[in-house]
Amino acid sequence: MDTIAKITTPLARIMISTIFLMSAVGNKIPKFNDVASYMAAEGVPMPKFLLAGAILFLIVGSLSLILGFKARIGAGLLLIFLVLATYYFHDFWTIEDPAAATTANDSLYEKPGAHGYNVVYHQ
Repeated sequence: MDTIAKITTPLARIMISTIFLMSAVGNKIPKFNDVASYMAAEGVPMPKFLLAGAILFLIVGSLSLILGFKARIGAGLLLIFLVLATYYFHDFWTIEDPAAATTANDSLYEKPGAHGYNVVYHQ
């Protein structure tokens, strides 16, 4: 590994993982009941159980990437989180208002970058 990659790889891992880690420790853990209620309103089954699982996936996946330990598994955990979050919270196909559906649809198309990163980066 060349010198630049020795610096940029850990930096990139920290930067991408921070988004997920802060989502868990800065929002989902301190606002657990509020987030679980929102999940229930969105039709997520067993919201408290799945929220606990999401928090676990976010923390373990993020730390795995940051530390470079079992990074592919960590990326897989984050990918599973992203796919399920996209399915439940960006379901533009169920929105009847055309303007709102377009906004939700646009938001959905911003996510493949994060999904693709997790799939491609850790091959």
